[in-house]
Amino acid sequence: MSQSDSILAGLTRTMPIKLASEMLGARKVGLVIVDEVNGFATVGAGYLAPPVENPQVRRMVAETDRLAREFSRRSWPVLAFLDTHVPGKPEPPYLPHCEAGTGEENLVPELAWLETDANATLVRKDCINGFVGAMAPDGSNRVVDWVKRHGLEQVLVVGICTDICVMDFVLTFLSARNHDLMPSLKDILVYEAGCSTYHLPRETAESLGLGAQAAHPQDIAHYMGLYFMASRGARLVDRVELTG
Repeated sequence: MSQSDSILAGLTRTMPIKLASEMLGARKVGLVIVDEVNGFATVGAGYLAPPVENPQVRRMVAETDRLAREFSRRSWPVLAFLDTHVPGKPEPPYLPHCEAGTGEENLVPELAWLETDANATLVRKDCINGFVGAMAPDGSNRVVDWVKRHGLEQVLVVGICTDICVMDFVLTFLSARNHDLMPSLKDILVYEAGCSTYHLPRETAESLGLGAQAAHPQDIAHYMGLYFMASRGARLVDRVELTG
C-alpha cells in the first residue's frame, strides 16, 4: 500500500463520511457545475489539467454531462461556473491557470453544448469562490437570483476542485442559505462521482519551484473536501436518480 493509500485509509476509518442515494424531481431542483473547464479537466490543457487521462476527472465529466442532459431534457435549471482569471494574478497553487483569453477558461468539449442551452446559466468568475464571484457591483448575486427565479428547494453540486472551488462555493452557499438569503432553498447536495480535483505530487511541486507545501495528492484532497462540506451541512450523495 502506498503512503497516500495508507493516509486515505486512515482518514476513512477515523473521519468517515456518509454517502446516500437521492431521488430528484419531487421538489424544484437545480444543478450547479463548478469549473469544468479545459484548464482543469482537459488533458494537457494547462498546469492544473491532467497531463494524461485521469479516471477521477474522466468520471466527473461523464457524470456531469449525463446529469446536465437529463436536467435540460426536463427543463430543469443548470448554472455553470467558468473559472476565468485575470492574466498575471494567479491564485493558489500560484501556477497560471484558466486565464482569460487562453482557452483554458472555457467549458470542456463534452459540456460546450451548455453555452447555447436554454436551461443553462453561465457565470464567469475571477476568484476561487463562485458565490463571491457571482456578486455584482450593485450588491446583487447571480446565484441568489437564480435560486429565487426558479424557486429552488434543492441544488445538486458537481465540479472541480472538490477541496477548493467546489468546497468554497458550497460552504458559502450553505451560510447564505442559513442566513435566509434564499428562503425556498432547503437542501444542498454534493454528488461525489460528479466531483474531482487535480493531482500534484510533492516531487512535481518541488520541481516546479512551488515548494513541498504545494503538494496535492488527488484522492486525499478529494476526500477532505467531501468531509468538510458534509461537516458544514451539505448532504453527500453517491447515487442520483431523476423522476420524469
